[in-house]
Amino acid sequence: MIGAVILLGAWTSDALAQQIGQYVPIQAGSDVDHALSEINAATDPAQKLGLIQKFADGIGKEGKYPLLANGLFVDYYLGRKNYDKAFEYGDKVFELDQDNFQNAINMVRAAVEKGDLDRLSSYGEKTGGIIQRFKAASAPADTSASAWEEQKKRTLEANKDNFTYVQQLVFSGVYQAKDPAKRAALLVKFAQAFPDSAYANQAMGIAATAYQQAQNTPKMLEVANGLLTKNPNDVGMLLLLSDYYGEKGEQLDKAESYAKKALTTLESAARPEGMTDDQWAQQKALQKGLALSSLGQVNIEKKDNAQAVENLKAAAPLVKSDDVSYARNQYRLGFALLNLKRNPEAREAFTQAASVNSPYRALAQDKLKGLAAPARRKAS
Repeated sequence: MIGAVILLGAWTSDALAQQIGQYVPIQAGSDVDHALSEINAATDPAQKLGLIQKFADGIGKEGKYPLLANGLFVDYYLGRKNYDKAFEYGDKVFELDQDNFQNAINMVRAAVEKGDLDRLSSYGEKTGGIIQRFKAASAPADTSASAWEEQKKRTLEANKDNFTYVQQLVFSGVYQAKDPAKRAALLVKFAQAFPDSAYANQAMGIAATAYQQAQNTPKMLEVANGLLTKNPNDVGMLLLLSDYYGEKGEQLDKAESYAKKALTTLESAARPEGMTDDQWAQQKALQKGLALSSLGQVNIEKKDNAQAVENLKAAAPLVKSDDVSYARNQYRLGFALLNLKRNPEAREAFTQAASVNSPYRALAQDKLKGLAAPARRKAS
C-alpha cells in the first residue's frame, strides 16, 4: 500500500474508516487500474521504474493521481534503499497531502535505515502533527458529531500499532545522538510531538540529564522542574535535582528533601511494565544508592561528616554496578573521612574511587598523592 489510500471499484466504509490522509479512488478496469497492475507485476527493477515513470508522465498527472505516482516512487526507492530519492518523493507527497500518515511511516523508516537523526526527528514531528490534527478535526458537513467521533475512534484504533511503532523508532533513534546537547534537543522535540506517548516523560527525563552533561544548567533545571510539576514523585528528577543542588552547595534543604522523597517513593513504587523483577530490583537498588549518595553530599556541605560517612557507606554496594556513580560516591566518602581526620580510611575510599574508569579517577589519584606525601616538619 502506498502513501495515499487506493480504492479499487466501490469504496468501502471499512477502508475509509482506517485512513488518515486523502484517498485516491481507482475504478476497476480503468486505464489507471491496468497501469498499476502492470507496475505491480514487473519484477525487473529497471522495468518497474520505467513503468512508474511512464505512469507519472502520462495519466498520473491527472486529478489526484500525482499523489499516487509520487507514492509509487517512494515505495520503489525505499525498496531499493535509495533513501535520498525516497525523501525527495516523500516530500512531494507531503506537499500534496500533509496528513498522509502512511507516507509519514515510510519517511520515518527511511530516516532510521539511513541513520539520519535530523530527518528522523523532523518526520517524527510531522507524524505527531498528523495525529494531533486528526484528533482535533471537526466533523464533515454530511456527518453528525457523534458519528464523526466514533469514526475517529475506530481510525485511531486501526492505526494504533503503526503509531506506536513510529514512536519507538523515533525515540530509540534520537536517543542515540552522541552529542548531549543535540540528544537533549531532539528528545524534547519528541516529547512535544508525541505528548501522549508512553515514552514522553522518559524522553524528557533523559533530556534533562543530557542538558546537564552538556553543561546547559538553565535548560536542565527547566526540564527537570517541569517534570516534577507534572509528577512530584518522579524519582529520576528528584535524584537529578538533589544531586545538582548538593554538588553546587545551594538550596541544601531542598536537595535533602528531594533525596529523602526519592527514597520514600521507591519503597512503594510499582514495577514498570515491560521490566522483569530482576531488572526492577537492580534499578531500585541503584536509585536508592544514588539517593543515599546525594544525601551524603548534602551532609558534607552541612558539615555533618559523620552522617555523610554513614550514608555514603550505605550507598556504596548499591551503586557499585555503575562505575561513574560508584567512583563519585567513594570520592565523596574520602572527603568526609578526611574531614574527620580518618586518613587511612580516606585513602582506602580514594583508592576505590580510582579503581574504576570514570572522570573521578584522576581526582582520586591526586588525593592519594597528597595523602602519601610526608608531612612537613615545622622549622625550629
